Amino acid sequence: MMMNSQMLSMLNQFRSNPVQFLMQRKFNVPANITNDPNAIMQHLLSTGQVSQAQINQAYQAAQRFR
Repeated sequence: MMMNSQMLSMLNQFRSNPVQFLMQRKFNVPANITNDPNAIMQHLLSTGQVSQAQINQAYQAAQRFR
């Protein structure tokens, strides 16, 4: 299990540049949706790159750091 500081660091990286963060992890995100988090999430879901369960888990993890 990741330490909280590592998770917080990853969350901060994601917040500062979500597309770069996702592309470093081998996700495919079109350039035309780079400034729209909802569009990025919808693209990842509709292309099967992530599941709704994974989105829910990430959201729950992020809530712990608010």
